[in-house]
Amino acid sequence: MNLVSGTMVFFVTWWIVLFMVLPFGVRIEENPKKGFATSAPKNPNLRKKFLVTTVLTALIWGAIQFVMVKQLISFSS
Repeated sequence: MNLVSGTMVFFVTWWIVLFMVLPFGVRIEENPKKGFATSAPKNPNLRKKFLVTTVLTALIWGAIQFVMVKQLISFSS
């Protein structure tokens, strides 16, 4: 996997993992202030979720890279 394809795999995987991580630990405000959405999270912890997403994506990307380098899956016929 070259630099461009490796970066794209990481980028796409990062977004998929982010959307899986976002709902974890969400607490809804019981009495939201006027003008705020009733479904808005109390404290979204985005910095922590971005860090967790990056670490998980690095592990997944490493596994994908390992499979590609060791040629455990053949893409040619």
